[in-house]
Amino acid sequence: MQSALHALRAGNVFDGVQIRGPGMVLIENGLIRDVDFTGAAAPEYATVTDFGAEAWLLPGLVDAHVHLCWDASTDAVAHVTNGDPDIILDTARTAAATALRTGVTTVRDLGDRDYLALALRDQVPPTQRPEIIAAGPPITTRGGHCHFLGGEAEGADALLAAVRERAERGCDVVKVMAGGGSMTPGSSPLHQQYGPADLRLIVEEAHRLGLTAAAHVHAADAIGDVIDAGFDTIEHFTFMTPDGAGLRDDLLDRVVKQGIFASLTLGGVPGAPPPPPAIAARIDALINVLTKVIASGARVVVGTDAGIEPGKPHNVFPYALVQLAELGMPTLDVLRSATTEAAEAVGLPGRKGVLRPGADADLLVVGSSPAADVSALTDIRAVYRAGHRLPGN
Repeated sequence: MQSALHALRAGNVFDGVQIRGPGMVLIENGLIRDVDFTGAAAPEYATVTDFGAEAWLLPGLVDAHVHLCWDASTDAVAHVTNGDPDIILDTARTAAATALRTGVTTVRDLGDRDYLALALRDQVPPTQRPEIIAAGPPITTRGGHCHFLGGEAEGADALLAAVRERAERGCDVVKVMAGGGSMTPGSSPLHQQYGPADLRLIVEEAHRLGLTAAAHVHAADAIGDVIDAGFDTIEHFTFMTPDGAGLRDDLLDRVVKQGIFASLTLGGVPGAPPPPPAIAARIDALINVLTKVIASGARVVVGTDAGIEPGKPHNVFPYALVQLAELGMPTLDVLRSATTEAAEAVGLPGRKGVLRPGADADLLVVGSSPAADVSALTDIRAVYRAGHRLPGN
């Protein structure tokens, strides 16, 4: 029996690398079977959907840093800490569905509780949620940043055990709080939590077990240790100082030369409340740093931190891409950052973020040109996940 074959046509195609003009994407069994730009007719047994001359076909978007278990409320920490596991799982299910409706077909969850992102991945069919790259509870020091998620570990034996536990449970990435953060009482973004030897130990064990490694870090000295340790992505990358934020060119140069991904925390929905005071006080200095990072040629991807506060609900990713453009990244590079580059950053190069034979059939259709105006990514006409069109669009 012939399997179902769908042909999607649009007047414009961004394939994850370049703009290709009018084209057709054939999808079958959850994968892209072919991509055609010759104007050839679809196979006779294919179901054809033509989105029109003004529409754009592009790969599904990849958010490199989310928190599906967090509800984006004014006290998201209390919710994720004190809520019943079933309630938290419902939060994650709703968050995943919300992200998918905005064209985000892959998310990297960098901090849950009780490995609930893995439970969500097991319980919800792939066509009804984004691909979830899961870290489980982030590894942190006793009483350290986000300790309330259950990932406290100190000392070589405990750290090795923590990495191995994540691998055994089915996590894809190890998230480490290399420094402190502003959302945890008693913690500070300026505080360094782990020394160089511990960080290297974690990364080496993660890589040995086939996992990638992501480091939460703000302070410049801690950024240097993270680079030395060999982390795959550096989350936030803000170079915070007691006086605001100050870029260290030597560290940025190393990141550029080594091709390490800088996962910048961007995005807020229109009308969002101001950021937390610790961030608001440094906002001008942080914008200056981020602008320079983007201009440097570093491999920049966007991690929204979706879920942590009201300005970052789980539909925030398109607005983060608009901000990335406003900070100076050319629009075509913004699209690459959100697709092919982000797919590589989260460990899925070739499978996600690209329209080519053999890739997963995760696609987004918008009604106007995101290459002319990134805000066109909010003009969604269709989302496909694993070859299935999301109902309602």
